[in-house]
Amino acid sequence: MNEQSYPEFTGLELSPRKVDYLKFILERGGTAKTTEISSGMQVDPSTTSKTLNELASAGYLNHVPYRGVNLTELGKAYTQFLVRRHRILSLLLTHYGLSSEEACDEVSRFEAFVSRGAVNKICSSMGHPMFGVCGEISHEKCLHEENHHSMPK
Repeated sequence: MNEQSYPEFTGLELSPRKVDYLKFILERGGTAKTTEISSGMQVDPSTTSKTLNELASAGYLNHVPYRGVNLTELGKAYTQFLVRRHRILSLLLTHYGLSSEEACDEVSRFEAFVSRGAVNKICSSMGHPMFGVCGEISHEKCLHEENHHSMPK
């Protein structure tokens, strides 16, 4: 699933902690064992199981107790958005004097509170950058809609 086929979501559906869980799983290739997540997130295994069950119930993960989790199609789309949001916001902060490292650290503190609509507007105002301080930036329909609307008639 690419970003052009994102399901509808605002980007504000999940708490910052649940966002961290999804990003952690994405960093491990989209699958992870519960014990690995507990250790990496530095939380009690029972807390991890509860959070993973909530994410699975919401459709972001497939959870097999005692085996681990993997991202669903919705989970993959949402984590693609999370990466895109982080990269766009980090790049924005570097335009205001923060180093790449400072920008990534600062964005990690507030990114879960920035909506998809705001990210699309920031992306558009920045000219749809292709690369950020953390890597390549993929684009969703904000780029394609703008190109469609700006074509000569």
